[in-house]
Amino acid sequence: MKNYDALALFSGGLDSILAVKVVQKQGLDVLGLHFVSPFFGHPDKVAHWQELYSIPVKIVDVAEEYLRILQEGPKFGWGKVLNPCVDCKIFMLKKAKELLSHYGAKFIISGEVLGQRPMSQRRDALYLIRREADVKDVLLRPLCAKHLDPTPMEESGLVERDKLLGISGRGRKEQLRLAREFGLREIPTPAGGCLLTDKESAKRYLPLLQRVKGAEASDFYLANVGRQYWAGNYWLSIGRDKNDNQQLLRLAKDSDYIFKLKDFPGPIALGRSAGKRESGEEERQGEDWPEEVILSAASLVCGFSPKARRSKRKVVVEIRKDKEKRAVLVLPEDGSSMDWQEPRWEKG
Repeated sequence: MKNYDALALFSGGLDSILAVKVVQKQGLDVLGLHFVSPFFGHPDKVAHWQELYSIPVKIVDVAEEYLRILQEGPKFGWGKVLNPCVDCKIFMLKKAKELLSHYGAKFIISGEVLGQRPMSQRRDALYLIRREADVKDVLLRPLCAKHLDPTPMEESGLVERDKLLGISGRGRKEQLRLAREFGLREIPTPAGGCLLTDKESAKRYLPLLQRVKGAEASDFYLANVGRQYWAGNYWLSIGRDKNDNQQLLRLAKDSDYIFKLKDFPGPIALGRSAGKRESGEEERQGEDWPEEVILSAASLVCGFSPKARRSKRKVVVEIRKDKEKRAVLVLPEDGSSMDWQEPRWEKG
């Protein structure tokens, strides 16, 4: 296995790319660590990034570990939506530190810019994160290093401080200048990072966090797909297009319900049980749904097929669960019979 001088937190965003490039320019070998969970990460882009930016990148799946931050509540609080930004950065730095010896690396690189983000990139937050992650002796922030105290890597001469940067604030003028200097052919846009910062995405996770004890990463991946509906503890994900339909089939467990119209074009839907019974007894995922819930879900799925609605007659819906198939006959409806509801933003 190849050894590296440094490991970098690599999101694929411009700051993370530039932070690596600044250190690579000093003749040091850097490996990017691309953390992946239901809320962030683009493993499908890693091969493209490696070729485009000449940066080796390793995918690190942290889905189950990261989920505990959300389920237990972040030590340093939430952002404006469901984002635990300070705890998140501490977590990633701890993971990177654990991997240093594995890759023979001496230090960690992070692309933070002083003052760029109000929650996690204030001066006090930068020092807090460094302390809580216990990375004082191994963390280098190349883009804003000249605004911070010299690190052991600079003092030892491993990294030349004069060749590091002193960027601060929320503007991107200096980063764009650097991108041109390094000859980057593609410049990532600032948006599209963590889904926990976006209300439309984050509201999909609230029912799982509020109702489901021991929800798994696979549940949160499912919450990202298609239209989401809940009726009590019954959960239905309905595909919006061919890509959604394919994802739902990939995410399906044998214990899930799969709904598919037989004679009309329409969406695939996946039904899953979650949460607790009113008595306080935990309900097992995969438990059989009552027949009225199955029929109501099938009617709601049919309601998203324009041709099925226009037929004004009962429609055959094929249902699969535990590798067994059956068919039901239902009228396309809007789900009001079971009060199926889309998640709403009600953070509390």
